[in-house]
Amino acid sequence: MLSETPRSGPLAGLTVFDLTRVLAGPTCAQMLGDLGATVIKIEKPGSGDDTRGFAPPYMPGTQESAYFVGVNRNKRSVTLDIAQPEGQAIARQLIAKSDILVENFKVGALAKYGLGYAALAKDYPGLIYCSITGFGQTGPYAPRPGYDGLIQGMGGIMSLTGEPDGMPMKVGVPVADVFAGLYGCIGILAALRHKQATGQGQHIDIGMLDTHLAWLANQAMNYLATGENPKRLGNDHPNIVPYQVFATADGHIMLSIGNDPTFARFCTAFGVPHLIIDPRFATNAARVENRVVVTETLAEVMRQFTTADWITKLEAEKIGCGPINTLSQVFADPHVKARNMVLEMAHATGPVQVVANPVKLSATPADYPLPPPTLGQHTDDVLGGLLGIEAGRLADLRARNII
Repeated sequence: MLSETPRSGPLAGLTVFDLTRVLAGPTCAQMLGDLGATVIKIEKPGSGDDTRGFAPPYMPGTQESAYFVGVNRNKRSVTLDIAQPEGQAIARQLIAKSDILVENFKVGALAKYGLGYAALAKDYPGLIYCSITGFGQTGPYAPRPGYDGLIQGMGGIMSLTGEPDGMPMKVGVPVADVFAGLYGCIGILAALRHKQATGQGQHIDIGMLDTHLAWLANQAMNYLATGENPKRLGNDHPNIVPYQVFATADGHIMLSIGNDPTFARFCTAFGVPHLIIDPRFATNAARVENRVVVTETLAEVMRQFTTADWITKLEAEKIGCGPINTLSQVFADPHVKARNMVLEMAHATGPVQVVANPVKLSATPADYPLPPPTLGQHTDDVLGGLLGIEAGRLADLRARNII
């Protein structure tokens, strides 16, 4: 048996064979681990997940990259060379004991090792197999590698992000990777429900470009409705005005006025009631059509007070607003602290802080028994405890770089 505090989450009792690296796949597998699944992360002997080398920064007092630590808690690291026949045989033994396999290799790469879905489904028909790739398993781009920046460019978000006269701009975090991982997790949860009803597993095909299009949301629909490419608007909202950043007397603020009654309340409270009856301002549709004059008019109003004063005044009127925080301000925010969104874990090399799981379940909350692992930290525990491989053979496998 594996040494672990018993899990109580909604996925407790399930085992995940994790053949992922970098961000999209590890995000998916970490979510499953947070919800109670036992996750066995397979890493290449000697080097491991690519993100172990994505540094600096390192976590304070360690040589662990912050990137790796952020998406690999609640996992056991097993070093295993699946390019070697003995490594493949061990992988299949572990898969036989697993409910879910998550991988983000290029299309067809695992089939070379006898670990593709078609081969495994014959022997393990109940296996849920989730593949996360750049472009999915089919289509003309399927063989291509996928990278977050590449997908952001191809998927349209860079044409929508940035100042109107500036260069195309990617989002400041790798959203294409993160969304692919989260959609993968959704697919796995749906497949688990299907397996519960039928006993059958299935293949989940997640393409980063597909999931990227899905989260284009209102902008995708704006295009489909009009046939026109949406323009970059900087911090402005394409469908709502005013819903944007304004300069204040000492900084900036995000003003979010989502409907006409709220706009009327703003105008009445802050000395511009005449705007309510101005046909250019009277409705949201009119304000969108007259975006420039609305913005210029309100910019003069917003410069009258400091950011802190505006937040106090706007919140009193129940008008959406917020400061433009740096990350130091975000993590110092009393609401963020009250929501317990930073977690300290007792990593093998010293305590590390990570961002907690945001899913708040009342009966089966996420728990965190395992900090992000060092490379191969659990190899002997998993292969000895789960597969019964004796110490002498483990030593031999390690000497030959199979583990």
